[in-house]
Amino acid sequence: MDESRAQRVVDALRERGVPAHLARAGVAQFGVRVALTDGREALWDTDGTAGLEAQVMRNGVLVGFVPHIDGSEYFAEPQVVDAIARTDYDQPIARQRATAPPSAAPLPREGGFFRRFRDGFR
Repeated sequence: MDESRAQRVVDALRERGVPAHLARAGVAQFGVRVALTDGREALWDTDGTAGLEAQVMRNGVLVGFVPHIDGSEYFAEPQVVDAIARTDYDQPIARQRATAPPSAAPLPREGGFFRRFRDGFR
């Protein structure tokens, strides 16, 4: 996932109340990090593959994963946002819920004043 697409997905998730953050996995490797309960976090699409999948980590240790979502290499951004929002992380092998949970209160965009510089004051 490129940086601008990852940032747009993060912004859309935060508008739905999902505590998402931009993940920088390496040089020119970006993804989405979702903070979960009990100190876990899901790292979505940081490996540079075409499909959508995630690793669930706690303190840097793999404790679960989201297997490749069939057809996700063709997803548009709204479909990516929906797939991440619908994921149920309660089991070590996460699954997709039939419907997304109700949206929570929107979270503020990350980056603040410095993001305006980077984005060209748009």
